[in-house]
Amino acid sequence: MAAMLATMGMAAEHNFEINVSKMGAPIQKTMYGIFFEDINYAADGGLYAELVINRSFEFPNHLAGWDVSGKVSVLADGPFDKNPHYVRLEPAGHAHKHTMIENRGFFGMGLKGGEEYRFSVWARVPDGGKSKIWIDLVENATMGEDQKLGNAGIEVSGKEWKKYTAVLKPRRSFGEAHLRVWGDAKVTTDLEHVSLFPVDTWKGRENGMRKDLAQALADLKPGVFRFPGGCIVEGTDLETRYQWKNTVGPVENRPLNENRWHYTFTKRYFPDYYQSYGLGFFEYFQLCEDFGCEALPVISCGLSCQYQNDIRNEKQVHVAVEDLDPYIQDALDLIEFANGDVNTTWGKVRADMGHPAPFNLHYLGVGNEQWDEKDNPVFTSRLKKFMEVLSKKHPEIKYIGTTGPDSEGWKFDMLQPRMKELGVDLYDEHYYRNEEWFLGKAKDRDGKLLNCGALRYDNYDRKGPKIFAGEYACHGKGKKWNHFETSLYEAAFMTGFERNADIVHMCTYAPLFAHVKGWQWRPDMIWYDNTNMFKTCSYFVQQLYSVYKGTNVLSCTMNQKPLAGQDDQDGLFATACFDKTMNAVILKVANVSNDNQSIRLNWTGKAKDIKAGYKEVEMITLSSYQMDAENSLDDPLKIAPKTEILSNDVNVLSVPAKAFQVYVFKK
Repeated sequence: MAAMLATMGMAAEHNFEINVSKMGAPIQKTMYGIFFEDINYAADGGLYAELVINRSFEFPNHLAGWDVSGKVSVLADGPFDKNPHYVRLEPAGHAHKHTMIENRGFFGMGLKGGEEYRFSVWARVPDGGKSKIWIDLVENATMGEDQKLGNAGIEVSGKEWKKYTAVLKPRRSFGEAHLRVWGDAKVTTDLEHVSLFPVDTWKGRENGMRKDLAQALADLKPGVFRFPGGCIVEGTDLETRYQWKNTVGPVENRPLNENRWHYTFTKRYFPDYYQSYGLGFFEYFQLCEDFGCEALPVISCGLSCQYQNDIRNEKQVHVAVEDLDPYIQDALDLIEFANGDVNTTWGKVRADMGHPAPFNLHYLGVGNEQWDEKDNPVFTSRLKKFMEVLSKKHPEIKYIGTTGPDSEGWKFDMLQPRMKELGVDLYDEHYYRNEEWFLGKAKDRDGKLLNCGALRYDNYDRKGPKIFAGEYACHGKGKKWNHFETSLYEAAFMTGFERNADIVHMCTYAPLFAHVKGWQWRPDMIWYDNTNMFKTCSYFVQQLYSVYKGTNVLSCTMNQKPLAGQDDQDGLFATACFDKTMNAVILKVANVSNDNQSIRLNWTGKAKDIKAGYKEVEMITLSSYQMDAENSLDDPLKIAPKTEILSNDVNVLSVPAKAFQVYVFKK
């Protein structure tokens, strides 16, 4: 499929009929959104702008990420009960020796020359009096005379713990810098929670997000933001499950958690992969508010990751159904944290963090990729208990269940009807599948065509729960990276979301982020190193669909059939909608064939239904001459949307649909 377009044939012109007289199903504001999980260093080392790894010395190896010289010791009676460890820097004992700690950051620290960085530390002089510490930003690999990119000094005084800050401005840019803190040559000094942030974070927040990555999310115009995962909700075991209460309150006292992906991929193993919880539920809700989208937190249902834990040892690795009350209470407390009055227990916690107004939570997910065994309702027995309490106490919240990790097969077939019986409002479907599946051509072992591709939802139960396509991405056979071909097939598949907007209410591509040096799973939507980032082809597909999602479905047919890549449609997929805000008709088209084609757009309906004076059509194209091509840090816009204005004074227009291209037409 990597043939050049110049060699491709030309098929006949196809007539598309778009009926603007009758508005179809409303398209939910939540239709396209963001799925966030801390995989591939998406939080610490990614979106969360902290540059220091193991800043509170709480990793099992308390000095992981740090190099030390001189007299450095770790103690455990610090000022924060959930993070008790700190370092003591004692004089080295010789005028020409130094006591120093040096942090390596997340694959180094990305610094930009001329910009400001805020260093902070909690410190004391345990014996009383004063001491002086020096802070250096260093390019420790330099061949020049001076490693220092920037430096500052801080005077520490007294036996009590206090927070100290300094602003440093590096003289030049460097993507893999280190942070050095030198101890006083004569006085012992204790240090805790050593931190370094760019001053210029998203919205200027001190405990803030990396600005370019947060802006990329805002540019998606998301309708919903699902957090914090994903499999980290479950944890490798109950101890490492994601516990939202540990992620709120003062950032210095949020306890460390072992990342569930720590032990998962031994082929790309990162032994120091932990969650600082600096990016916690308060910050997630803030981001939702920033983006103007709905928050969708997901909570543990008492099951550890079923991939990693034998259900036959249920009481050893999972919470028994009769012991679920604390987990259900966590869910109730979360709703109170998000929506409660400032006089409630958890509403006050939110207010004390600087947000007295409620976050207006409307959705809650219970469990991630859980499933029932054939002879044991492992998941649904737990979900039932959650629903009995939550739906009674908070009927205003919409609850989301799951159909497990598969898009078909016995787990899916078992769970789908159970979601309706349990009364969930939506259920979460996941599919990481190959090219044939996304094009609707995949078959089971018996040769029967699977329910996949753009036609997947055409025959779903219209009276059951709504659909949340919570994780999806096309994984090419032998080509599991973000190349154009898979993005094209995602665009084709997604036309089925919109055509079935009466039951498909949410969709989120996954995973979202990946550090180029710290990834474990791909493909992913956005990639970055310590200073730069790029958006993949899949990002641009998601962005086009989200920005131009419209408000109502319109009928769009070719030969009286919906355009879903069927055998007599020459590889064409399409969907149409009307956008009341733009007062525009929008058509999305994906041509997955190897033929350049022409399509004749026929906007039918009464004249009053089409805005008088339409003089032009906006055409946005996403294309590549090579199907294996991808964007990169060196060439971030190699494949990106391009816009062209077409003249049109009538309600019929012939436009191109070249081979292997995605189009958006706005009239």
